[in-house]
Amino acid sequence: MISVSVAWDDIGGLVDAHERFLAGARVEADVRGSVLESWKRCRSAGLEPGQLLVPYEQGLTLDERFLRAADPVLTKLGASLAEMGMSIALCDARGRMVRRLDGDRQLRDRLDEVNFAPGFDASEPVVGTNGVGTALAERGPIYVVGREHFADCLQPFACAGSPVRNPLSGRIEAVLDLTCLRDDGDITMLRLVRAAARDIEGRLLEQATERERALLAAYRRAALHVRGTARPAVPSAPVDGDGHDGDGLGRVDLAVLRERAEELIASPGRTLDEVPLSGGRIATLLRRQVMGEAGETGVAVEARILGGPRLSGLGLPTSPPVAGPVPVATPGPNGAPVAAREATAPTVSRPAVVVRAVVPPPQPPVPQPAETVGDILDGAESRLLLVGEPGVGRLAVLARRRLELLHDAGLRIGTTLDVTRTAEELAEVTVPRFADFVAVDLPDAVLRGEEPVALGGRTALRRVAIRSVRKQPANLYDVGDSVEYVPSTPQARCLELTQSVMEPVLAAAGGWIAQDPERMERVLAAGVHSLITVPLRARGTTLGVVSFYRSERPAPFEDDDLSLAQELVLRAATCIDNARRYTREHNTALALQRSLLPKGRPEQSAVEVAYRYLPAQAGVGGDWFDVIPLSGARVALVVGDVVGHGLHAAATMGRLRTAVHNFCSLDLSPDDLLAHLDDLVGRLDRGEGWAVESTQADSGIVGATCLYAVYDPVSRRCTLTRAGHPLPAVVAPDGTVEFVDLPPGQPLGLGGMPFETVELELAEGSQLVLYTDGLVEDRLRDIDSGLDRLRSVLGVPGRSPEDTCEAVLDALSAERPSDDVALLVARTHVLGRERVAEWVLPSDPAVVSRARTAVTGQLAAWGLDELAFTTELVASELVTNAIRHATGPVQLRLMRDRALLCEVSDGSSTSPRLRRALTEDEGGRGLFLVAQLTERWGTRYTPHGKVIWTQQPLP
Repeated sequence: MISVSVAWDDIGGLVDAHERFLAGARVEADVRGSVLESWKRCRSAGLEPGQLLVPYEQGLTLDERFLRAADPVLTKLGASLAEMGMSIALCDARGRMVRRLDGDRQLRDRLDEVNFAPGFDASEPVVGTNGVGTALAERGPIYVVGREHFADCLQPFACAGSPVRNPLSGRIEAVLDLTCLRDDGDITMLRLVRAAARDIEGRLLEQATERERALLAAYRRAALHVRGTARPAVPSAPVDGDGHDGDGLGRVDLAVLRERAEELIASPGRTLDEVPLSGGRIATLLRRQVMGEAGETGVAVEARILGGPRLSGLGLPTSPPVAGPVPVATPGPNGAPVAAREATAPTVSRPAVVVRAVVPPPQPPVPQPAETVGDILDGAESRLLLVGEPGVGRLAVLARRRLELLHDAGLRIGTTLDVTRTAEELAEVTVPRFADFVAVDLPDAVLRGEEPVALGGRTALRRVAIRSVRKQPANLYDVGDSVEYVPSTPQARCLELTQSVMEPVLAAAGGWIAQDPERMERVLAAGVHSLITVPLRARGTTLGVVSFYRSERPAPFEDDDLSLAQELVLRAATCIDNARRYTREHNTALALQRSLLPKGRPEQSAVEVAYRYLPAQAGVGGDWFDVIPLSGARVALVVGDVVGHGLHAAATMGRLRTAVHNFCSLDLSPDDLLAHLDDLVGRLDRGEGWAVESTQADSGIVGATCLYAVYDPVSRRCTLTRAGHPLPAVVAPDGTVEFVDLPPGQPLGLGGMPFETVELELAEGSQLVLYTDGLVEDRLRDIDSGLDRLRSVLGVPGRSPEDTCEAVLDALSAERPSDDVALLVARTHVLGRERVAEWVLPSDPAVVSRARTAVTGQLAAWGLDELAFTTELVASELVTNAIRHATGPVQLRLMRDRALLCEVSDGSSTSPRLRRALTEDEGGRGLFLVAQLTERWGTRYTPHGKVIWTQQPLP
């Protein structure tokens, strides 16, 4: 099955994706998987989009047998596309053009400009991604449009290509391509070229050997002599979009008839078979021996439909045979089953076997008694399904199908690093092509990414995936159920012995029935008759068990089926183990990251905060955020993003977050803090940071971005600076949204340039929104559109920070984010003047007593008389030191917040130093007393001097 999505506008998405791909950027989500894989192959081959060296080879042709099959199809296809401006190209198995059927003049001129003409080598290693070369590389149909072409010269076109295979050997003999101008491209081109390729394959089957012709001729002669009558074929209606013909037979019915006819050919002891079809109808199949005049022996299978419309060609056009040899399908030397064909080439749905109806010409009716089943069929309107030799042909067909199944399994299993999804892919690939029901059971430890314990009987497993050709029987366990197999079951023996177990006849398998006799009897009654269990083993570890059941098809599992099941499970086991290991690493990194992120909201009154963190789907990143209380009732808001993903990014994030806390304790200004952080990241990048008994440098650190803001609730001033981080947004109380025009700064770790700050005055109730780039930018959305979307979502007045976070994530977060998202929303509060007292004091020792009196009076007004003695002593000591050691006026400030804050500022930049005075010293004990009497104290610097502050808990 081919899944194709039409590419979006080349001017926007694909051009940008193509340029980013050539520059080495990741573009997985922007480009279809098959196209991206082709681009990677082109890059590995050293192709340059603007410089191609295309070899030409004149006089190319295909063998006469193939051209006889292709010419009528190409003629018919060309006639149907005559008015559509589309060119048809036929290329050989190496991608070199043999023939081109031109479209309109404009298209011909454009194709001639790039020399897309006979002799042109369109193979992918030569001209890059295109309908011919990529169809060969992918070994299947492909649709390529516009900038999906790797080469610049091919981007004006849209094309669809499909390989043409030898229906019996499976070998690609040619490639058929439809090309038009890009604006005329349509996904239906893929269906057209695929149908034409199958028509050519069907006509190849008509070129049969004399052996098969003799077998079919012998069958026709026997039919005429035995029956004495034959009815003319009734032309069937065209096949509709769902694959049904005029008789209502769909693709599933046709496939079932084909398969059961093959089984009947290869079963010498069987003569009849009944096949239930859709609509309650029954097809009766009859196996006849055929012998030609030269001694050729074979088997023919006829069919008759009961309980529904008569069978008129099994959904394909039929016509009365003409005189002379009747062409039938040729299997080549292996003697594969063949199917009779008409002169008109219908669609071939499977390359190995083609089901057709061949009807002898009308003859006068001769009454015959219907005494046997064969006589009944002879007298009814029966049709020929297959002619072939028992055993040999079927085994060849089955071998080829097994190879195709293994090939598809390699492509479809393991597309993600998710354990459950990988198990589901195994079930999807094998049903219905190999089994009718598949169940995958894994221990919970594997789902968590852990190493599984030794599995055996009575080990509790979890059913993680099931797939059935019909609605799952209620008797079997469902997804999510806990399954504990008793030791006698095939599954328990399989786990215990780490070997596959096959039960061809489940009704005779007492150990399987012992699991739950009542339940299992219902399973048998539902038609389940055969079982293969295979252990999921990878790298010497058993990860679980897979159970394959058959119910719809009568043939039980055989030894060849057991080998195929083991190969399929082996491939899936490796993918599941890879997914398990990834899950373990992902969970470890996620646990580390969550342990390094804030656990709750710190106590502070400056802002009301809400935050969200969403880890990336592909791997844990280095995004972080913080709310850090500062001295003077201020608060610091931090959002940062470490480049990269995984454990290393999470660990680096933890280092930077710790460093920011340490720098905040020093009360550094925002620009100084980022300068210190920039220096730290540079040293970590050079391997100088925090290595333990290791001389190896840290790997993978390219840098980080950071936004740092400090808000003062007394002055309502907010100071911001950033290092390569996205702009913060400010939402005014009336809902007006503005992005702060903040100088960008360079990312952390590059060094050399100072960081600039911007100071804003925020109205009470304003919201400051900080975020990482994963919120507004991803592979499918540029940052400008993301910012516009964010602006529209934020522009709602009166919303709480929690509601703002929810609204932003609902509008902007992706279902499977490719990058981490950190979002921090802070609504500002104001510390009113009634809770702040300030005094400006002259530099005169006489004012110290006045300061003590002012402090005592203010505390009494606040009802904090209990703190009067201590605060009076602290203020007296700090004011005295400022007057003694500094210059200019002194400011004393008291603030009543969650704690009682006392600040003394002066014009000196000299930092006070706490020391322990000797017994004979007369001074030097002031700061020691301050430190003992208060909960915390410290110094912060301002543009005009410094501030010494203390903090005391409220009663």
